[in-house]
Amino acid sequence: MLSEPPARPTRRRLLVGLTAAVAALRAGETTADAAPSARPVPQQVPVARTGPQPASLSLPDPTTATLEAFADTMVPGEKRHSADVAIAGAAPGPGAVQAGAVELLNLPDLGIGVLLPELALLVNTRALAYAATHGRLLPPTQPPFVALRFTDRTTLAGELLTPGAPDRQLYVLLALFAAAAFDTAAHLHTTDAIRQRHPGLAWIGFPPPDADGLWRFPDYSYGRRLASEHPLTTSGGHPA
Repeated sequence: MLSEPPARPTRRRLLVGLTAAVAALRAGETTADAAPSARPVPQQVPVARTGPQPASLSLPDPTTATLEAFADTMVPGEKRHSADVAIAGAAPGPGAVQAGAVELLNLPDLGIGVLLPELALLVNTRALAYAATHGRLLPPTQPPFVALRFTDRTTLAGELLTPGAPDRQLYVLLALFAAAAFDTAAHLHTTDAIRQRHPGLAWIGFPPPDADGLWRFPDYSYGRRLASEHPLTTSGGHPA
């Protein structure tokens, strides 16, 4: 007797899963827990360049390639190698992919790995519709969103993220993960990310901690201290 195939996750389950994952990030379970008082001017960070790549890297699985292409549309960067199709190479320096966007989405703590193929399918379904209505011929060897030119990717992304668009919440949350990977190294402990010269943190000039591993910011972002600490504040920084 043949067993029934597993049920595909509904859009509601996808939304609930992504929302819960974002809540986990905001709760500080996996994100960097320090932020500079003012964002420095970006500095050029070299992107690793290597020789010929293995087939598994030049032709990743459709889900990975689609998620990489979407992340690269949100925070674009340089191609990793000449055969890179997911990264469009629309901007110099590292982007969300080099910063670990897909690694963040697959983080076990978030528990959304099983939902990623369905998310990629939704993105590719919209890409197919976009290609059909705009007369774009897409090669069958690549996922539809990956096969789009970068200008078309950005146009489609704008449509997906427009208020009132179908499934907009899903695409907004997916975009947030791309930004979180680049701006906060959300899949790594902050000190580990600094030690490894995480591409995103290095690009924005995120400062290293003091010698004891803690971040302190004596220069206030407005040039002056806004309020004095309450005398009854606990050692942990909480009100008495």
